[in-house]
Amino acid sequence: MTSRVLAAALLVTPVAGCREEKPAEPLQSLKPEPLPSLAAGGGARTADAGASVPEDVAPAVEAAPVYGEPLPEEALRLDLAGEQVRLGQESFESVRPADAARLAERVKGREVLLVPDADTYLVQASELLVVLRDSAKEVWLKHPDAPVAYRVVLRDEEGFRAWLAEVAPGKLRIIQRSDGFELTTSVGKLPGPDANGPSVPVRGGRQDLATLRRGLGLLKGRFKTSEDICLVPSFGTEVAQAARALGATYSAPGEPLFETLCLIFPTPRGAKDGG
Repeated sequence: MTSRVLAAALLVTPVAGCREEKPAEPLQSLKPEPLPSLAAGGGARTADAGASVPEDVAPAVEAAPVYGEPLPEEALRLDLAGEQVRLGQESFESVRPADAARLAERVKGREVLLVPDADTYLVQASELLVVLRDSAKEVWLKHPDAPVAYRVVLRDEEGFRAWLAEVAPGKLRIIQRSDGFELTTSVGKLPGPDANGPSVPVRGGRQDLATLRRGLGLLKGRFKTSEDICLVPSFGTEVAQAARALGATYSAPGEPLFETLCLIFPTPRGAKDGG
């Protein structure tokens, strides 16, 4: 009798001690929340709601006020003109090693204010930007239309890849293209009115800086701990146009959306990557 009771107890015990396990959460629930999207009029909507908006019914480009920081008073002023740069009465061609070395000595440990002209392309200024990255204490880029400037961290292509490889949330960047701005993050791009086009398309041949500012505000709300953002212009972009785009990273005078701005420039031929 005792052996039969013991056997029955052994059979009952696993059932009595068994607990109902909570099912694992589906993988779908582990996906990050969708990015907001810019509607045709600049409002936010979910990423799966983006629909193409014909150009002929899209709103006109809204005028965007220019925001930034006051011009740095103690900075050396460098006036850009193609592959030449002027510092006071001196002129340098940074593509020439001797001129690059002289310029590096002038700017070493100093704040520099780079003043672009209307026609110099980023690729033409690449040797100069290497000198400033390696020698200057701080680099400021002046807005071409207003007395404000933006302090930028300069990174070439290798430096940009190293920045992207860092483990940090967001990794926000503005891709400045001929057809508009693409706002890209570590979890995808911010959709615009056309899901297959840039986040902020060109309208009427003009860059839409007001909508770009709204889009950056949406990204800042989504990635609250992100402290930096990189502007990645196509290398055929004028330096002045890149400076205009940086104005959209400010929500008001002296109030940047992000603590650090970085500007990506093409690595000159034969130059050692870094940054």
